[in-house]
Amino acid sequence: MRRSLEYTIYDHELKDTKKKLDELETRRESSSSVTEKLRENLQNAAEKIKKLSKELREVKSRAQSQREEKEALSQEQASILKEKTRLELTIKDLKDEVEGDDSSRKRAERELLRLKDTIAQKTALLDNIRPQYEAQKRREEECTRELSLKEQKRTELYAKQGRGSQFTSKAERDKWIQKELKSLQKAIRDKRDQIDKLQEDTQRDAEKKLMLEKKIEELTRELENHRASIDGQNKTFYEMKKRKDTLQTERNELWRHENSLQQNLATLKEELSKKDQGLRSMTGKATLNGRDSVRKVLQTFREKGGSYENIANSYYGMLIENFDCEKTIYTAVEVTSGNKLFYHIVESDRIGTKILQEMNRQQLPGEVTFMPLNRLVYKDMEYPNSNDAIPMISKLNFEPKFEAAMKYIYGKTLICRNLEVATQIARTSNLDCITLDGDQVSHKGALTGGYFDTRRSRLDLHKAHMQLMKEISEVEKQLAEHKQKLTDTESQINQVVSDMQKAETKNSKNKDVFDKLKADIRLMKEELTALDRSKQPKERSLGSLDSSLKSMESTEQSLRSELQQDLLTQLSVTDQQEVDRLNDDIRRLTQENKEAFSERMRLEAEKNKLENLLNNNLYRRKEELEAALQEISVEDRRRKLENSQAELAGINARIGDVTTNLKALEKQVEANSKEQKEVQVQLENWKSQERDWQERINDGRCSWKTGRVKRETGKNESMTTLKIWRK
Repeated sequence: MRRSLEYTIYDHELKDTKKKLDELETRRESSSSVTEKLRENLQNAAEKIKKLSKELREVKSRAQSQREEKEALSQEQASILKEKTRLELTIKDLKDEVEGDDSSRKRAERELLRLKDTIAQKTALLDNIRPQYEAQKRREEECTRELSLKEQKRTELYAKQGRGSQFTSKAERDKWIQKELKSLQKAIRDKRDQIDKLQEDTQRDAEKKLMLEKKIEELTRELENHRASIDGQNKTFYEMKKRKDTLQTERNELWRHENSLQQNLATLKEELSKKDQGLRSMTGKATLNGRDSVRKVLQTFREKGGSYENIANSYYGMLIENFDCEKTIYTAVEVTSGNKLFYHIVESDRIGTKILQEMNRQQLPGEVTFMPLNRLVYKDMEYPNSNDAIPMISKLNFEPKFEAAMKYIYGKTLICRNLEVATQIARTSNLDCITLDGDQVSHKGALTGGYFDTRRSRLDLHKAHMQLMKEISEVEKQLAEHKQKLTDTESQINQVVSDMQKAETKNSKNKDVFDKLKADIRLMKEELTALDRSKQPKERSLGSLDSSLKSMESTEQSLRSELQQDLLTQLSVTDQQEVDRLNDDIRRLTQENKEAFSERMRLEAEKNKLENLLNNNLYRRKEELEAALQEISVEDRRRKLENSQAELAGINARIGDVTTNLKALEKQVEANSKEQKEVQVQLENWKSQERDWQERINDGRCSWKTGRVKRETGKNESMTTLKIWRK
């Protein structure tokens, strides 16, 4: 009876224990499913937080870039508006000058046209009067010359008569005549010398006049060529100025783009620095210093070349750089490998030794661990066929040549669905097991676990680090290309400015030559005028000298004739008849001379009046008007005005572009600010959910551990009850 009661009691206890165990198992399975879901949610939240954090940084970076671009555009707008004001004032002045030039030019052209008509009329009158004047002048000179000769002849005859009473003998007279002839011959020679010199002077003046006229013609053609050259150089100069303005606008755009790229690069480098700091804090300063030291050594080997370059090429990087896997197993992979992630894979132990020797030689800091592929020993494992566990090595993607390194680190580890499966498989196989949460169960029996912050994943950080390095390299490449474009543009601007300076210097020299040519032509014309003015006095002097010479020659002839005659106190009949004839001719010639003189004076007055009007008034005014028209052409204000107006149109277009860009930027800044607030709110919400899910997972872990203890206790109680019941 007692045994029956004990059996009933123990059977009841056993059933209660089994029921509790079944309930615990159901709760465990449910908790496992919930935990799995929470883990997925947590991972999703971590990815969202990471994505939103990156998006927030990008938004802030974009906002900073937009603010800087807006400031640059505002400065450019102020500069352009200032330039616009200057151009508007310049255009106003040029318009006034051009209008004044046009008005002055039209007035000058009208006056020049009227002046040419007047000059033509006066020249026609002068051409009509000048032959009459010359004819009358020749008549007067002829009359004067004949009158002088006849008076001289008459005087000589009277002197001949007087010498009859002056001298007592023919010999005394002849002696005096010889003396007079000697003196007269010397005077005749002097007179002829004067005439020759004056004729030579007149001939030189005529030749010089021809030379000056030819030279003036040549210089005038050269002057026109220089004017055309100056106009062409002005046009070229303004075309170069337009080119310079276009290049400067391109340079401003390149500067803005360069600032944007530099801002982006600075942001990326800042993020890289943060990732690097994160890796250092998680990995250790010595390990990352070792990584940097190895890179310096490899750079040294590559610079040396030859066999050293082969050593550098036999270095394959760190373990973490040579495989990839799904994010879901990041935690399991990191916990399995630990700091082995930063071991360095090399082709052989010789390569590792060479690198270490160079590190020591350069006294570089840090710690490094090499994995020589020729020295790694691993054993192919037989993995259990289970749906709840998979070999970790099968989830890794890597190149076949790194198989030894991967199997050496990950070949003995299985990824299990949960800790219970991990515990069970670890007991029955010679393999280490790990869950997705990072809980490890060694095949030797050790159990390792705890909370693992997925946000501080070294694999994730390294992946982000490598991505940032790639982005930085790309941006630096773009920046280098951009700087090259900027350098090319700067070079083109400098070349254009240099060409402009050369053109300006050349044009300035051409203008100096132009002004000198004008001055030379003016001086030559003045010299030509002086030659024309001196021509008539010299011709008159030549005529007077010629008349005087003929008179002296006549006297000489008369004296020589007297030497052959006797000394008489009275004129001979022939001489007396000649005196009478001479008196008649003298009276006639005196009357003709008076008439010729009066007519010549009248014509000379009209001629001088016309010549004075032409030379001192009309021709001089004509030269002044032509010079003024030339000055207006050389200044070329109209081209300056057209170029200034074209430049103003370009500036107005640029102002429109800048204003449009500023408005667009203001909208972007506003939208960016709104987006930043929205992203910030989303980020805070996801962080809150992440904390909530993490707490629930932690609570689930505690519940699972409590349930595990209860299951173990229940199993022990069940076994105890069975043992007692069996006894």
